[in-house]
Amino acid sequence: MMAAEFNKCSNRRTGGGEAMGVDRGVDRGAIAGGGKMGVRRSLVLVLALLSTLCGVAVGSHSGEISSANFRAREKQIIDEIIGPENYDKRIRPAGTNDTGPAVVRINIMIRNVETISDVKMEYSIQIYFREQWKDHRLTFNNMGGRIKYLTLTEADMVWMPDLFFKNEKEGHFHKIILPNFYIRIYPDGGVLYSIRISLTLSCPMDLKLFPLDRQQCQLLMASYGWTTEDLVFLWKDVEPVQVTKNLHLPRFTLEKFITDYCNSKTNTGEYSCLLVALIFKREFSYYLIQYYIPCCMLVIVSWVSFWLDQNAVPARVALGVTTLLTMSTQTSSINQSLPPVSYTKAIDVWTGVCLTFVFGALLEFALVNYASRSDKHREKLKEKLKEQKKQWEVEHAAALEAVMAEQAEDGHSAFAMPASPPRPRSLLELLISKTKPLVSRHNGGMGGEKTRPCEIHLQAPRKNCCRSWLSKFPTRSKRIDVISRITFPLVFAFFNMAYWSTYLFTEEEEDNPK
Repeated sequence: MMAAEFNKCSNRRTGGGEAMGVDRGVDRGAIAGGGKMGVRRSLVLVLALLSTLCGVAVGSHSGEISSANFRAREKQIIDEIIGPENYDKRIRPAGTNDTGPAVVRINIMIRNVETISDVKMEYSIQIYFREQWKDHRLTFNNMGGRIKYLTLTEADMVWMPDLFFKNEKEGHFHKIILPNFYIRIYPDGGVLYSIRISLTLSCPMDLKLFPLDRQQCQLLMASYGWTTEDLVFLWKDVEPVQVTKNLHLPRFTLEKFITDYCNSKTNTGEYSCLLVALIFKREFSYYLIQYYIPCCMLVIVSWVSFWLDQNAVPARVALGVTTLLTMSTQTSSINQSLPPVSYTKAIDVWTGVCLTFVFGALLEFALVNYASRSDKHREKLKEKLKEQKKQWEVEHAAALEAVMAEQAEDGHSAFAMPASPPRPRSLLELLISKTKPLVSRHNGGMGGEKTRPCEIHLQAPRKNCCRSWLSKFPTRSKRIDVISRITFPLVFAFFNMAYWSTYLFTEEEEDNPK
């Protein structure tokens, strides 16, 4: 096609030459003046335009040929540098100045954190894992900068570091639609290996402050067979760890990450190791709505029994037992979502105290019921004593009337009434009777004036406001209910102040370590 266009352009140029010859003949024979110059200019412009179009067509055709030559050249370079005669992938690359260990620089990008399990103490993460090193055996000519790098789609064609993840539980590569990895070889011998990996890693957790805690989950990468004398892993100088934007976790927030080294020594040698620690902060709003507010509401509902009548036994028993069972169910559901640990968690303190308050409200009703029955028994005894006293007075009056009637019949004039028991004297009367006058009553006294006995003025005892207020409630059962209405909310308020100040202050200390 391009050749046909070129032939057309040549024919057009030839036709243009013939036209010029004809014009010259006409010029010699017949045409003269201004018309002669206009025809020549038009022919020159047409010839220039045709030459430009033909040059562009020929240039594009030569570009297609050179691009095809580059692809063939890349294949030729790959066959040369990794051919079995020139390259052995079983031998590691040499270090700096052909001495020392091979240096591999690591870079990872966190693409997604899928789950963080408190029960299994593990987390699932998806990353782009990248390794970079130099292998001088893979250098090639870049044809004046036209070849930036070569791309390989088979990982077993070149030497690879024997890196593994130390705290891995499960992991897999992604192969949809094709295996998600590539290898790039640069002209200076640099090798870039990138792959997409999904990992499930162990994450030991400290749940003492749960759910006001922060967890540190690590990603450990180490060499399995090469010691530090042969292979060293280093973090990339610029952005060794990258995090995708808008990373969303259901119950955690990724606050920060820390990169470090964790070389390990065993009886077979020292092995290079890299560490990245991911700091996750637990979102408290979920637990506030699911755990803390329902428990607080159950405690407050249990206090309703203090305002019910003491004789409403079915209502108070049903309310107390229902709140107690609901609180126990809530505590069990919380513990099922957490691993069994040997220490006390912050949520255990909260649920334990709330359960104690609910149980205390139920015990308070038992005490009120006992006091109510005791008050009724006292009232019965008082009524019985009153009846006995009244009956005794009636019998005594009848006996006196009978005696008086007998004496009247016998004609006795001097009738002596039986002595009644002496009336008890008050403390003030006893003090006045025992006190001697300060001034003698005989005539030789002072001034001969009429003397008065000494008067003693006793200060009235102070009234206790609490006792006077409680005296308004005649029965002990009612007093217990009234005291409980004030005591239970106050104690629960003090507990909340102590709880939140303690654990929030501990959380701030963890955020700002010295």
